[in-house]
Amino acid sequence: MRKSDKQLDNRLRGALMEVCELALESVPGFRWLTHLADYRRFTDSLRIVCVFDSDDALTQAREAREDDYLCQLLQAKLAAAAIKPAALRRQVHFDSEEACQREHRGNWKRRLSQ
Repeated sequence: MRKSDKQLDNRLRGALMEVCELALESVPGFRWLTHLADYRRFTDSLRIVCVFDSDDALTQAREAREDDYLCQLLQAKLAAAAIKPAALRRQVHFDSEEACQREHRGNWKRRLSQ
């Protein structure tokens, strides 16, 4: 990883940590988030996954438009860190611990690599 990639990664991690802390306090059922990116084509490849504890919690969050809230929060925190994804709404995905357990026996590494 180049020095500039490492700096970008540090800014990204800081912004995502802020989003995670706010979401844990304000979004029922939200548990954690992670990101994946190819730093050679960062803007297009960035993928953010927001994880809820159950399928029901995720459904309720969508019904309450918490997914929109999380995307707005991500947009604001990434912009503050001078990070501009290509199409953030398409780059943010929502998932649940329950779905990972059911479909991948709890193996997040395998689930996220697909």
